[in-house]
Amino acid sequence: MTHPILQLQMALVAALRADAELTALTGAPAVVDAPPDGQAPPYVVMARHDALDRSGDGAPGHEHRLILHLWAASASRKAVLALAERVGAVALEADLDGVAQAVTHRLLERTDTAIDPDTGLARAALSLKFFSEPK
Repeated sequence: MTHPILQLQMALVAALRADAELTALTGAPAVVDAPPDGQAPPYVVMARHDALDRSGDGAPGHEHRLILHLWAASASRKAVLALAERVGAVALEADLDGVAQAVTHRLLERTDTAIDPDTGLARAALSLKFFSEPK
């Protein structure tokens, strides 16, 4: 059986990579686990994914907390917020149910933006929360 983190993350990455609007913003389905060496932004990085056991009363389940880092190709907050808006919409609307897991709740908790002092590029961090349970 695949771990609940992997089940949700595979579904979310597939949904993001399949989204035509996001591909238009990034130029490619650039959704990765770590910042790619030698690839210029824009791209989306799955920076963190934690799962907490929320089983109770005989009903198994998990609370997932994800942090996605989005990088724009310039110092434009407008550009990185366009990425954040589209990634958030896909995360909240896409079918993320897998073969063995159903997503029962989803929430965009927070969007943070900054101009990165090292690169001069705009970046955003999306904090997402999902609940899943086995099918």
